[in-house]
Amino acid sequence: MKRGGNNAQKRRAGEAAADAVADGQVVGLGTGSTAAHAIRALGRAVDAGRDVEGIPTSYQSRELARKVGLPTTTLEEASPDLAIDGADQVVGSDLIKGGGAAHAREKLVDAAADRLLVVADETKLAEALSVPVPVEVLPDAREPVADGVRERGGEPTLRAAERKDGPVVTDNGNLVLDCEFGEIDDPAGLAADISALPGVLEHGLFVDMADAIYVGTDEGATVRES
Repeated sequence: MKRGGNNAQKRRAGEAAADAVADGQVVGLGTGSTAAHAIRALGRAVDAGRDVEGIPTSYQSRELARKVGLPTTTLEEASPDLAIDGADQVVGSDLIKGGGAAHAREKLVDAAADRLLVVADETKLAEALSVPVPVEVLPDAREPVADGVRERGGEPTLRAAERKDGPVVTDNGNLVLDCEFGEIDDPAGLAADISALPGVLEHGLFVDMADAIYVGTDEGATVRES
């Protein structure tokens, strides 16, 4: 799944969310281009003396945290006070995530946090969820899950890797089906239906999870409490 958007707006959203992190807090570190701006801002804050630890949601976010000098920990060692994460589409407190194929670990960390701060540029805001829903599946479950998605009105496509042959393989060693359902009228119901399919590790519907949306604009960033 290719992601676009306005990079300047993404930077403003990420930096605004990073400013909300207080000294001594543990932060879930989302994956993707907008969350990366927050990680870089937190690295600068640590360099300036702020005491912050991050819990990465992917190899990508862990490596970026290491590069910018942001100390990291794990869910086994700490509980996140908040998480900062991006989204592929935002409607109120509901999200579709998984453009970076890290949605299983993102959901785990985001759900464990006391608050989830979503960072996005204006292109990610919508009236209804409608982009394809990423579904991480065990490799042996690819075809049975695809059949189950079709039975529920979806059209699954195996996500192909870029710049190499073959499919995308997640950090967990699984495959991703991008499932087109059109406009989703009942996100909670669809989330439950997909979760019930044997072989599904996690899907990209984050229903009623966002506590605040930091939206980057051409002038700065706005905050929408959910």
